[in-house]
Amino acid sequence: MKFYKNLYVGDTVKKPGKAIKKLKRHKIQPGLYVIAYDGDTGQLVIYHSQMLSQWYYKENPPACIVGLANGREEAFDVIERIAKEAVAATGQAQLVTYLSGMDPENFQDAHAANTQPRLESQPFTVK
Repeated sequence: MKFYKNLYVGDTVKKPGKAIKKLKRHKIQPGLYVIAYDGDTGQLVIYHSQMLSQWYYKENPPACIVGLANGREEAFDVIERIAKEAVAATGQAQLVTYLSGMDPENFQDAHAANTQPRLESQPFTVK
């Protein structure tokens, strides 16, 4: 599990270091939400921390965890803070581009894989 080097932490998250350790060990944290970069869609996604303890996410963790928040509303506040920083720095609301510029080593593989052109699937026909 990769974490953003300048991890965004909500105002009510106490002991973020402890929360990170528990996330790495897949321990239950009832009120904790995770803001992560999803390499498949190329977008930021909000997960409840308990989702990351499911077998699928143990084998396929998010590309990079960008932020932590107590509650879904606070997770939206953290994303809003990221958006304001991105607009102030670049003049655009391209959050993933802004974050990958700030921490290229954590976004390098996932962002590059997402920018590759995708092959269009052929329709299936029955003869």
